Amino acid sequence: MSKFLFKRTKILATIGPSVFTEGKITDLIMAGVNGCRLNFSHGNNTERDQHIKWIRDAAAKKGRSVAILQDLQGPKIRLGEIKNNHMDVKKGDELILDSAVEQHDGSHILPVQYNLAERMKVGEPLYMFDGKIRTTVKEIVSKTAIKVVAENDGFIMSKKGLNLPDTDFGGDILTEKDMADIEFGASRDFDYVALSFVQCADDVEKLRQILLSHGSTAQIIAKIETKKAIETDESLEAIVKATDGIMIARGDMAVEAGAEVVPVVQRKLIALCRKYGKMCIVATQMMSSMVESPEPSRAEVSDVANAVIQGVDAVMLSDETANGKYPIETVKAMKKVILYTQNNTKMVSLNDEIKSDESYDAISKATTDLAEKIDADVIICQTSTGATAAAIAAQRPNLPIITVTSSPRVAGQLALTYANSAFVRPYSENYGLELAQELKENGYLQKRENRDNLTAVIVSGIKSTAGGTNTIRVRNV
Repeated sequence: MSKFLFKRTKILATIGPSVFTEGKITDLIMAGVNGCRLNFSHGNNTERDQHIKWIRDAAAKKGRSVAILQDLQGPKIRLGEIKNNHMDVKKGDELILDSAVEQHDGSHILPVQYNLAERMKVGEPLYMFDGKIRTTVKEIVSKTAIKVVAENDGFIMSKKGLNLPDTDFGGDILTEKDMADIEFGASRDFDYVALSFVQCADDVEKLRQILLSHGSTAQIIAKIETKKAIETDESLEAIVKATDGIMIARGDMAVEAGAEVVPVVQRKLIALCRKYGKMCIVATQMMSSMVESPEPSRAEVSDVANAVIQGVDAVMLSDETANGKYPIETVKAMKKVILYTQNNTKMVSLNDEIKSDESYDAISKATTDLAEKIDADVIICQTSTGATAAAIAAQRPNLPIITVTSSPRVAGQLALTYANSAFVRPYSENYGLELAQELKENGYLQKRENRDNLTAVIVSGIKSTAGGTNTIRVRNV
C-alpha cells in the first residue's frame, strides 16, 4: 500500500514561538502536519504574513495542500497587568474587576480587558486563571466594575483568562478585534475560520454573512467550549448542522462545564459530525506533557488513540508545537499513535445514518461499498467543489482517498478531511486516472506484493453536466 496515506486522521498544529522559522515550519509539515493553526489571540499581522508564506512554501515543497486555520480570539476575557505579575488571593477576599482601571496598584481593584458590568449578574460564577480561583459576583459596582467574592485560596497573574460559564453574551461573541482579524483573514485567503465561544447556531450564521460580505469562502469551524452550547442535544445538533466543522475545545469546556462532561461531549460531537458529514477536530492537551518531555504520557497516547477510534477527522496540537521544547518530536509521536491505532483496531460504528446531501451520500456510499467489496487499493475522487470527497470521507473508508481538483481553494479545505490527500491539477476528464499513474510512478502509491497493478475506484462527473458527480469506474493502474 501507500507509504504515507494511511494516516487517515489528520494533524493540525498551532504555530508559535517554538516554530518561528522557515526551517521549523517545513520540518513540521514534513513530519506529518496537514494543517496549521494561527492563533489570533497572540502575535501581529506582520508575523502572520511571514508564517503564511512559510506554510505555503513548505506545502509546495511537499507537493500537497496544507490547510491554514484562522482561530479568532472571540470574547476571551483576560485580566490586565497585575503588579509584579503575582497577587495572592484568600478565600473570602472581595475583588473588584474594573475595565476602566489601566494600572494595578497592588490592591484588590483589578484591571480587566472587558466590561463585565454590561454582561454579568449577581450570583453568577466567574473563574480566574483556568479555574484555579473560583469566585461569585456579589455586586455590580458601577457601569464598568463588578465585585466578586473568592471561594478558595490561590494566586493570579497578569493577563490570565476568565471564564463566565453562566453568562449569556446574547450573540455578541465577535469583538472589534475579531472584525478586523476577519477582514485581514479574508484578504489572505485562509481555508478555515474558527469561531470561539459559540453559544448557538445563530452565531455561526452571523459569521457566515460577515465572511461573505468580505468575499471570503473560508469554511467555518465552530469551537464548542461554552456551557450554553452543550446545554441540550438539540442546541448541539443545530450548531453542527449550521457549521462546516467543529473544534472540541476541551480546555475552556472543562472549566466552564466541568472536566467530567468533556469525554461524553467529545464522543457525542464526533458522532454528530460523522452523521452530518461535517469535519471534527479534537483539541487541547492531547500531548501536553511533550511541552517539556520528549515522550508522551501513557494517558496522552490513549487520548489520541481514542479520538482516532471514535472517527475524528483531525487531532490538534496547541502549546506542544507553539511553545514546547519538542514540537517536531510531538508531531512524529502523534503520527505514530494514529498509524498504529488505525492499522490495529476498528473504528467505532456509527449508529445513525449519514445525512448530508442525499445525492452525494448515495454516490459516496456506493463508492466505499464497491471499494471494500473488491478490496481496492485507493479511491480517486475528481471534484470541483470538494463535496464528493467530503461525502466519501464521511463514510470513513478503510483506505486512502486521493482527491484531484483544479481549485487550490478546494484542495486546501480538504487537507484536514479524513483520509483525503488533495492534489491540484489542470482539469481533464481523466485527470484522476492520470494522477494515480503519476503517483504510482513516483512511489507515492504502491501496489501490493501479490498484485500486478493498483486497483483504483475512480469517482467523477462531466464538468459541464448539471448535478455533478455521476460516474464510478474501477481501473487497474
